[in-house]
Amino acid sequence: MAESFSERYDAARRDVLDELGRALESVDPTALERLKDDILSADQVFFVGVGRVMLSLQCVCKRLAHLGVRAHYVGEITEPHLNRDDLLIVGSGSGSSLFPLGIARKARRSVDCKIVHIGSNPNSEMRDIADYMVRIPVRTKQYLDDEIDSCQPMTTLFEQSLLLLGDILAKMIIEEKKLDMKALWRYHANLE
Repeated sequence: MAESFSERYDAARRDVLDELGRALESVDPTALERLKDDILSADQVFFVGVGRVMLSLQCVCKRLAHLGVRAHYVGEITEPHLNRDDLLIVGSGSGSSLFPLGIARKARRSVDCKIVHIGSNPNSEMRDIADYMVRIPVRTKQYLDDEIDSCQPMTTLFEQSLLLLGDILAKMIIEEKKLDMKALWRYHANLE
C-alpha cells in the first residue's frame, strides 16, 4: 500500500528539520560571536548576496533593523555610503558568486571596511578578501567532501540555515542587550 500524503509530509518534515539541526550545530560559535560583536560595534551593517541567498539576507537585514541596527542591503534604492567603520556581510555558499564577490572586492579596495563571508566553501576567492568566515558547511555546487549532504534541491539547505542563523543571532542580541520585546515594535514598519 502506498504511503499517504500525510506520511510522506511527516517524513519530509523530519528530513528537513534534521538537516537544519545538523547544519546549525556545525557553525563555529566563536566565529558567530565575533560576527555578533562586529554587528554591534559597526556604524552600519551592509548585506550582499544573490538569488535565494539574497532573500534570506534581506530577512536578516530587516530583523537587525528591528533591533535598532542601521542595516542596509546593497542595491536598495536608499542604500547609503559605505564607510570604514561599517561592516559588509557577504552571503555566498560557494564564495564565487560574481556580484557578491565583486562588491566585496570593491569594498576592500575603496573603503577597507570589515568584511565577513557567510558561506560554505572555505577555499573560495572570498578567503583572500574577507576578514573572516562564518561557515555553514552544507552542500553547495562545489560538492566538497566535508559538506553536509541534503535531500533538498540545490543549495536550499544553505539558504534556510542562513535565515535561521540570522534569527538565532537576533535572539542572542536581544538577550545580551536585554531589549524589551514590546519596545522593538517602534522599529517596525507602520504603513502596512
